[in-house]
Amino acid sequence: MTDESDAAAERPTPEGPYRRVLLKVSGEALMGDGQFGIDVDVCDRIAGEIGDAIDQGVEVCLVIGGGNIFRGLTGAAKGMERAQADYMGMLATVMNSLAMQNALERQGYDTRVVSAIPMVTICEPYIRRRAMRHVEKGRVVIFAAGTGSPFFTTDTAAALRCVEMGCDALFKGTSVDGVYSADPKKDKTAKRFDDLSYQHVLEKNLKVMDAAAVSLMRENDIPIVVFSIREKGGFGEVLAGRGVCTTIREV
Repeated sequence: MTDESDAAAERPTPEGPYRRVLLKVSGEALMGDGQFGIDVDVCDRIAGEIGDAIDQGVEVCLVIGGGNIFRGLTGAAKGMERAQADYMGMLATVMNSLAMQNALERQGYDTRVVSAIPMVTICEPYIRRRAMRHVEKGRVVIFAAGTGSPFFTTDTAAALRCVEMGCDALFKGTSVDGVYSADPKKDKTAKRFDDLSYQHVLEKNLKVMDAAAVSLMRENDIPIVVFSIREKGGFGEVLAGRGVCTTIREV
């Protein structure tokens, strides 16, 4: 029988600078070209790119939003009580996490879904040391249900889990290939940044992640890499240091 430490030693050395990362994917990314729900083909593609990273020796943690099913802020804006609406949004992230777990495991990758809201029938409760052990064993750990508390976004949950798991970077997969000075879909003159400081993002109120998430990354000196998850192969390219992206760090 192979010792776990020997198995870890046999993993290939990652091509890029990152050994362990957290990938944050928006719920909307799972819709594909649809207007609602989960596109299985998109899940399979993203799972394949995560699998490629694992094959190259990168340890991957994952947080998925829930906006393709239910968004707490939208519900609150329509008159729902905010905390209740946020809990509904957390349940949406669990559904997306189970879908991604299924996609990964159908491709042969070992995963664990861990939830900040206990629901032991379908996934593990979040226990930091247990989650860390899963990561060390090479499993993809999918963190569901946000922080488990209302009034916090899944961006903040991603930043928190990134720090707790000792990740080298937080990769945020979006619908555009980085951070722009304005919405590039509306303003053709918008400029894309290659590098930004945490302070610039906060001062200019750039809508890449909420302020709590950016501040947590700054306090722990962990870079945020923003790239297009819709670009086929984009995750692997930015992991290797070649892809188009914006890196947010101390500059």
